[in-house]
Amino acid sequence: MIREIKAQLQSHCQVMELVETRLTERLAAAVDLVATALAGGNKLLVMGNGGSAGDAQHLAAEIVGRFKLERRALPAIALTTDTSILTAIGNDYGFDQVFRRQVEALAAPGDVVVGISTSGNSPNVLTALTLAREMGCRTIGLLGRDGGTIGPVVDLELTMPSQDTPRIQEGHITMIHILCDLVERRMFGDAATKP
Repeated sequence: MIREIKAQLQSHCQVMELVETRLTERLAAAVDLVATALAGGNKLLVMGNGGSAGDAQHLAAEIVGRFKLERRALPAIALTTDTSILTAIGNDYGFDQVFRRQVEALAAPGDVVVGISTSGNSPNVLTALTLAREMGCRTIGLLGRDGGTIGPVVDLELTMPSQDTPRIQEGHITMIHILCDLVERRMFGDAATKP
């Protein structure tokens, strides 16, 4: 069992090393995109399925609440949390529309819409991101494997260099934490204090 634990930890470290070499510049671009939008009065909309739904909620919570600095709240909405909306849309229009309808209702030009998909192929995330771009939003994909069908339709693709869903999810939450930290510091810097 110890050998298996070490093997998984080594696998995690190998993926993080690839993230460092392949995704640092793209992550910096994501920080710029999100900070610029939020500073300009726009909002962040985030979505995903399963574990990625949890990551979407985590990202929105860090933006609305705080990450490390005591500062004003920022606007972010996880499109994964309202069970009445999700079930009504799923029932009336189909599960592929559960995020698209919310983007149609809530997004405005200049907003940033983030889709999280470990496969890169989630149909409901794809249709929502496609509409978001048509509406004048900027789009980011936190993806896995080869970026799937979502990679080509987003403005900024952050694809974890792994085929293994747990490693992809670990990479996504690491990138989310870095994004929140740097957006917060860029926007508030010395004006905010650590709690």
